[in-house]
Amino acid sequence: MNRFFRSVGTRLSLALLLVVAIALGIVYLAVVPSLRTRLENTRMTQLEKAARNLRPVAQRAAVPPDFEDFVNTARDDVGARVLVFQSNNSGPGPVSLLGPIADSSAGQSSLTEPTGDAIATRALQSSRLRHGVVRTGDERYAEAAIPFAGGQYVLLIRDSLQSQLGSVELVQRRVLLSAGLALVIALLLGYGGAWVFARRIRRLERAADRIAGGHFDEAVRDAGGDELGDLEVAFDRMRVRLAHLDDARRAFVANASHELRTPLFSLAGFLELMDDEELDESTKQEFLDRMREQVTRLTKLASDLLDLSRMDAGRLSVDHDAVDLGALGEELVEEFGPAARAGAHELELEELGGAVATADELRVLQIGRILVENALLHTPPGTAVRVRALRRQGSAVLEVEDEGGGIPPGQRDQLFERFYRLDGTRASGSGLGLAIAKELAELMSGRIAVDSEPGRTVFTLVLPSTKGPSRKGREPERVLT
Repeated sequence: MNRFFRSVGTRLSLALLLVVAIALGIVYLAVVPSLRTRLENTRMTQLEKAARNLRPVAQRAAVPPDFEDFVNTARDDVGARVLVFQSNNSGPGPVSLLGPIADSSAGQSSLTEPTGDAIATRALQSSRLRHGVVRTGDERYAEAAIPFAGGQYVLLIRDSLQSQLGSVELVQRRVLLSAGLALVIALLLGYGGAWVFARRIRRLERAADRIAGGHFDEAVRDAGGDELGDLEVAFDRMRVRLAHLDDARRAFVANASHELRTPLFSLAGFLELMDDEELDESTKQEFLDRMREQVTRLTKLASDLLDLSRMDAGRLSVDHDAVDLGALGEELVEEFGPAARAGAHELELEELGGAVATADELRVLQIGRILVENALLHTPPGTAVRVRALRRQGSAVLEVEDEGGGIPPGQRDQLFERFYRLDGTRASGSGLGLAIAKELAELMSGRIAVDSEPGRTVFTLVLPSTKGPSRKGREPERVLT
């Protein structure tokens, strides 16, 4: 029962019922009292007009015996009870009514009025026409009174409002009946509509439970074009996004496990071989060198995974300082010079002037290392690798160009995916370098692009440019467009 009253459908239907009840209450208060007042005022206006018209006739009657014929005739004309009161206007003391001397309802003791009728008394005292509503027992009467013959007599016309109020009561009963019927219909329709609405909400709730449980195969569907329909579209976008993230997570775990397992198995194998007492020193030294390579590989992989986890969690911050890409290019060439000579590569720096970026120097250097290392690793011996720092279209650019075999067009879009390696390349890398480089560039409001053809591949890091101090010996600045 508590769940029933806590449900959205019940609350919406009760809210609709309350709104309809308030609206009907306002209609009732606006219609019934005003209708009663209007009917009373209309009847009093009619009696007031009749009193004015009958006053000259009453004055012509002049004497009490003639008043009986007058009130009976007037009753038939106006359809209401007619009375003539005599006053004590001619005697000493305050003016007051002595009692009715003619009554169109004479002989009906139940209709005999007391001597001091309030409306007639007011008319006598003010010497003017007066009207109003009086209550006798359970009935209400409309009255109009006017003095005549110099204030000696007062003509009073009186009519029961029971017939008019009966019409009001009939309208009141019908309004209440219609209101009750409207409330029942509103409750049924409101609950039905709310039930449909709540069913759509429950469907979205079940979809959220499925998504929370890791089931992303079933689409979230809602045929409505309202806000719930928009919420359904958002839910389905979330489902698709979470499905992609879950796939990426699974692939990440699988690839990371594979990348970790390979060097660990290699280390385990070398350790077992090192237990052989018959190994000569040169072989042991070779095994130790291989083990150092695997440890270096594990260290780099762990560092890459840590960077990725920080970027995914939004906890990797970068600075926005002035970075001289020309000086950074010189540092890269010096750092990778021995590796380039070992691989028979020619590593060159081409600084075309003025490449000062707004970025994080350590992170730009990290991106440059990834690009230069890839160029040296995946190009044949004897080819040149060029590092270029320049300005282009208002941006600071660092380019790494090699003379390798090129990247197939169908694989260029996948280069920056995690753990992706080109077909036929060496398996020594983890496949994380370019993914890290791309995300680091975006953190610094930059981007990485690749342009490749057989015999030439260029990776371009584009960063926001800023003005910085010139280094000694730098060539005059040239802006390439």
